[in-house]
Amino acid sequence: MQKKKIGVVVALATAGVGMIPLTSSAVEVADHQRPDAAKIVAGLDTQYQAAVKRNDARTMSRILADDFVLVTGRGSTYSKADLVGDARAGSCTYEQQDEVAGTQTVRLYGPATAIVTALLWEKGTCTDGSTFDSHLWFSDTYVKISGRWSYVFGQASRAL
Repeated sequence: MQKKKIGVVVALATAGVGMIPLTSSAVEVADHQRPDAAKIVAGLDTQYQAAVKRNDARTMSRILADDFVLVTGRGSTYSKADLVGDARAGSCTYEQQDEVAGTQTVRLYGPATAIVTALLWEKGTCTDGSTFDSHLWFSDTYVKISGRWSYVFGQASRAL
């Protein structure tokens, strides 16, 4: 069932690819789109990273769509319940959970889909005794539903 959800999100995210020329600019916006949409989504994604860093389950829950899915480079999948549950439990303590300055790009596809890509530095320890300190690229897909942007799909990977 998760594969079906992912396929739907990928279809939504790529549906408008032919309408917007891709460039290397930090924010790409078609003429018919409000320029502040990219800023709103960029800010929301930064808020989400900060919430993860603080284990702020309430903010994470507000930003994540109910059917959210995260796929890692190793093929693991995580739901909203998984991520919010980990935050509530304080499974990991973050020293760093920050986008590397200047790496965030927001691409808008039509009036209701945005993809954020950035390099993330994460560093911390987990209650199972494991530690981590790595940089990873991620792509986060946001969809505007009933006038509100929601984080619906994420893909992230450390160097494999």
